[in-house]
This record gives sequence, structure tokens and C-alpha cells, in this order.
Amino acid sequence: MATTHFDVLIIGAGLSGIGAAYRLQTLCPERSYALLEGRAEMGGTWDLFRYPGMRSDSDMFTLSYPFRPWKGAAAIANGAAILRYICDTAHAFGIDQHIRFKHQVQLAAWSSEEARWTLDVRIADTQQTLSYSCNFLYVCSGYYDYAAGYTPAFTGSGAFTGRLIHPQHWPENLDYTGKRIVVIGSGATAVTLVPALAAKAGHVTLLQRSPSYIASLPETDFIADFLRRTLPERVAHRIARWKNILLALGLYQFCQRLPVLARRVLRHGVATKLPQGFAVDEHFKPRYQPWDQRLCLVLNADLFKVLSCGSASMVTDQIDTFTAGGIRLKSGRELAADIVVTATGLKLQACGGIKLAVDGQQVALADTFVYKGALLSGVPNFALCVGYTNASWTLRADLSSLYVCRLLNHMSLNGLKVATPVCDDSSVEPRPLLNISSGYVLRATNALPKQGSKKPWHLPQNYLKDWMTLRYGSVADGVIRFK
Repeated sequence: MATTHFDVLIIGAGLSGIGAAYRLQTLCPERSYALLEGRAEMGGTWDLFRYPGMRSDSDMFTLSYPFRPWKGAAAIANGAAILRYICDTAHAFGIDQHIRFKHQVQLAAWSSEEARWTLDVRIADTQQTLSYSCNFLYVCSGYYDYAAGYTPAFTGSGAFTGRLIHPQHWPENLDYTGKRIVVIGSGATAVTLVPALAAKAGHVTLLQRSPSYIASLPETDFIADFLRRTLPERVAHRIARWKNILLALGLYQFCQRLPVLARRVLRHGVATKLPQGFAVDEHFKPRYQPWDQRLCLVLNADLFKVLSCGSASMVTDQIDTFTAGGIRLKSGRELAADIVVTATGLKLQACGGIKLAVDGQQVALADTFVYKGALLSGVPNFALCVGYTNASWTLRADLSSLYVCRLLNHMSLNGLKVATPVCDDSSVEPRPLLNISSGYVLRATNALPKQGSKKPWHLPQNYLKDWMTLRYGSVADGVIRFK
């Protein structure tokens, strides 16, 4: 079987993959590259998810690329607008010409003798297997399992005569006008779905086992709008981006350092947007501290508005069993439903499910450490794009791509072919890769790489620290072994 070779292969043509391609062709123009995308379209998460109200929970000045200013009116954009932005960016810089769609990578095997990766790639339509090789492999597939989301094994769900839907696979052209809908969940997807569904449904009930922290933001950013009216486009975008970076970092530090005060502030923000007498503590008082899980954002207080007007309601209880006509709760209460939406979380998957092998030995990802949030210990010429849990995904994704380009250029300048981070410090203690206690993260802890207890294996979840380390820190720091 003939093998197609590139200097660099990027896995995934989503938000981070397109950004990685731009950085590579701009900063390492002499290197050939291609993007292998398992799906038929680019966009990744923003093409996969199509549920009503789908949007970002990060502002677009930090979610967009620093090299292509966001021009939309909304600071918090919907999924369709973000997808257009990604596709337009790929087209504007010719990146779309490098994408090979329906290419699902099954296995990536490194040979030290050849100093290259060889990939077994299945073509989705024909099930044909092709062979690709590269000198450097950069996985930008995110960490969601695109095949299916997470749905618990609900007792009696088979008896339910209505429709049971997971948001990850929303039925096309579903008509829910006048229907009774129960949305199970308390995270970002649930709080986005409820107000969107309430616009046409007969009634929507948000059923949660336990509350989450929720804050409301306006859809537009009046400071950014003022900057864009008065300053050149790129200057305005850069200032707005840094403003939001610092605000988000400040909020996170406030919640981590003063959790009691942060709880009060967040509760007050919710209480002021709900009718007097609403059971705020029952439905909006989480058991955990602020930012132990990701903070949920609602736009223009839309969730609180539908709860206030009665087109939606909130129930905090546990499910006893599904019935033919809905859900019976542990309290004995029954919720009638025509449609039940299980916004119960996602499945995490490292490296897009690709099996990695180094010199014939399969790589156990859970046994590896992430170096500077970008490389894997013991895995040569390999990078993995991981975003932030407390800020926009693109912030760290772009830093990772800039670092990968610095590494590649360092290798070219010094005649080096192989770069392998080695963790031989016995004092480094393993810690979960993602530092939040959300259920979807805890379920995947044993399947993901680890971070360490200290640099360069520790992920600080701090853009300013990462900005200094990944953009200006030494590439040849003694931890990476070059050949």
C-alpha cells in the first residue's frame, strides 16, 4: 500500500485544527502539511452540535483567532455564526485546500529507525484503508467523543412512549411546538436549551439532580463595540481580547481565593433576576465551590426570564423511574412529558480515539504526562491540543500551536529530527489533566493523560503564565531530548 507523506499532519479540522494550520503555514512555510478530518465537514464541535440555542459560553474576542478579528455584532455568538467564522477563515487563508475529509485515523505508529509516524486511515464512505506518514503529528481533535454523548442508565426509560433525545444528536426538523419537554441536566447545554425550547414548546421543565453556578451576560460587549467604532480593526480586536482575558482571569482568581464571597455575589446576581419568593437556594445553591466546575453562562438573563414568566420551570430532585407518560421522581412527583432531552453530559476521548504506538509498543495515555500542556512524555514528535477549563478554548489552543511551530523551527535550525519530552523526575506527582470536578471529567480521568505537580508538567490554567512559557520560554530546556 502506497504511503502519502507530509512533514506535518494535523488531526481535526475544527476550531483548533484550522488555527494550527494557519500558524504552521505562516511560521513554518517550508513544511508540507495536511489536515485529516474524520467527518464530512470542517468545524468540529460547531458543526456537530445542532440543538436549539447552540452557542458559545466564551466571548468571541477570545474564542476567535488573534490573527482574524471577530466582526460579528454578538460578543457571545450562536453555533451557526461560529461555524461560518471557522469556514470563512479556512477559505480566506487557503487552509481548506489542505483538508482531507472523511479520513478517520485508526492507528498512528512511530518508528525510531525511520524517525516518522505512519498512520492507518479509514475512509468513511468506502471503508478503504489508506496509509499516511509524517515527521511530526499534531492532534487537534479536542477531547469529546463525537460518536455519542453520555446518558445514564435511567430506570424504566424503555417504557417511555415519547421521544428521548440527547443534544449531541438533535433530530433534524424536530417539531416541538406545543409539546411538554423535560430537559435533564444542570450544565451549559441544559441552561442554553431551556429558553430556546420555551419559545415554541407548551412548557419546558429543567430537571436537575443538583444546582450549578449560573451568571448572566449581555449578548453584546459595549466596550468592544466602542473600540471597534473608534479604532482600527486589529487594534480594537486586540484590546477587546486582552480586556476579556484579564476579566475572565480575575473572575476565576476571585472565585478560587474568596469562594464564600463569590458564592454570595453569584447568588445575588441570580436572585435579582427572579421573582420575589422564588426558591433560589433550592435551585441555585450548588454543593461545590465556585469554579470547581465550569461556570454556566446565560445570555441576557434568558433562562431567568422564561422561569419568571412561567413558560419554563425548574425542579431539583432525583429520578425514580421513567413512566409511559414522563418521569416519576424520588419525591413522588410526576413530570408529564412528550419529549425528554438528556443534557446529561459528554464522553471524553483522548486523541480522537486514535491508538498510538511507539516502536511497536502501544502508548497507554493514562500513564503519560503532558509537557507544557502540549506534548506527551515518552512520545516523540507528537503534540496534543488541550484548551482551558476556565477560559476560552482558543486561547490555549493558539498558544500550543505557536509553541509547536517554535519547536519545529528550533529543530530545523539545529539539524534535529526527533524531540521527545522525558519525565524522569521521581518527585513529579500525577494529577488529573483537567482540574474541574464535573461528572464528564471524573468519568474519563483514567483514560486521559495526566498533568504533574510541578513545571513543566503542570497546567496552571492561567493564560498569562502560559503566554510567557509557550511564547518565550526556552525550547531546549533539558527536559526534551533531541536527536
